[in-house]
Amino acid sequence: MSKDKTYFISGGGTGGHIYPAFTIVEKLLKDVDTKKIYFIGNKNNLEFEISKNYPEVEFLPVNITGMPRKLTPAFFKWTIQLITAFFTAKKYLKKYNPDAIFTTGGYVSAPIVLAARAINRPYMIHDCDSVPGLVSKIAAPYAKIVSVAFENSKNILKSNNIIYNGNPVREAFFTVTKEQARNKLNIEQNKTVIFAMGGSQGAKTINNAMIKILKQLSQIAYVILQTGKKNYEQVCAELSSIYPEYKENKNILVAPYFDEMVYPLKASDVVIARAGSVSLTEILQCNLPSILVPYPYAAQDHQRKNAREMTNKGVSLYLEDAECNENNLLNMISQIITDERTLNTMRDNISKLTKTNPADEIVKQLKSIMQ
Repeated sequence: MSKDKTYFISGGGTGGHIYPAFTIVEKLLKDVDTKKIYFIGNKNNLEFEISKNYPEVEFLPVNITGMPRKLTPAFFKWTIQLITAFFTAKKYLKKYNPDAIFTTGGYVSAPIVLAARAINRPYMIHDCDSVPGLVSKIAAPYAKIVSVAFENSKNILKSNNIIYNGNPVREAFFTVTKEQARNKLNIEQNKTVIFAMGGSQGAKTINNAMIKILKQLSQIAYVILQTGKKNYEQVCAELSSIYPEYKENKNILVAPYFDEMVYPLKASDVVIARAGSVSLTEILQCNLPSILVPYPYAAQDHQRKNAREMTNKGVSLYLEDAECNENNLLNMISQIITDERTLNTMRDNISKLTKTNPADEIVKQLKSIMQ
């Protein structure tokens, strides 16, 4: 079969939009029909740095930033920026003539979605959060297909063709086993493993609570603490002051960040995390009961809403950031790992939510919109 299909992919600003977009890029690169993929994004954002890992993909820059929320001079400056980015995106569409366009939302997607609508080019959107963003709300009525990561998004977005797929995740989450992950991290197979993470930036609230209970937890489980790159030295210094022997404890692993998140997640039995959409999808795909501490200042308060939905479905426990102290966190961890019935119930509930492979379904749907 000849390679004759060209795609535009867009999504950026935050990891929650970027990583799902590049998961679809990876799938399309392996597809026998794919001739060329172009990624539309901002060169000053993370999507540009990640695109360097895909030499087959050509990056097409648009100069667009987040929309100011108030009618200030900055808003009018942004409006001019959006109009300019719109015409740039329109020029790309006419020059490269993609067969289909796929976006995962965020302000970076706005110019290409508006341009596609203006010249009647088919596009599909995927919204990654339980609370759809502004771009998704604007784009949904005219999209050929609207894919959502959370079922309740169906009640918010207006579309005649909306599909609950879940968020796409990388292939490794379907192929790496718990045994392989533990071997990779040198963790004994029979251990109970607790993983506390706050993303690449870390989560100070989670770090602060974990520092105080790390020694105690290590007596009943193997504990992985991902501090975040910017917090690593501070966490290590504080740990050294209250528990100088922590580096010799074979039940403790403190790391700034894991480039391959699949390994600590697959190795674990329980996870403590923020409630970003990508993290939640990966946690669910690893069949992990979780304690969620949503970031209280997330846009549109979407992390709290994500966490509430997970709690309502019986797969997570909810802990407010302001209440995430060592006592509350320790009680919740103990509640999960010492009660086999709770653990099994949460795992059963997770199995009802996880999709076999959302990326495969999304690619099939994307190919179906071609004119």
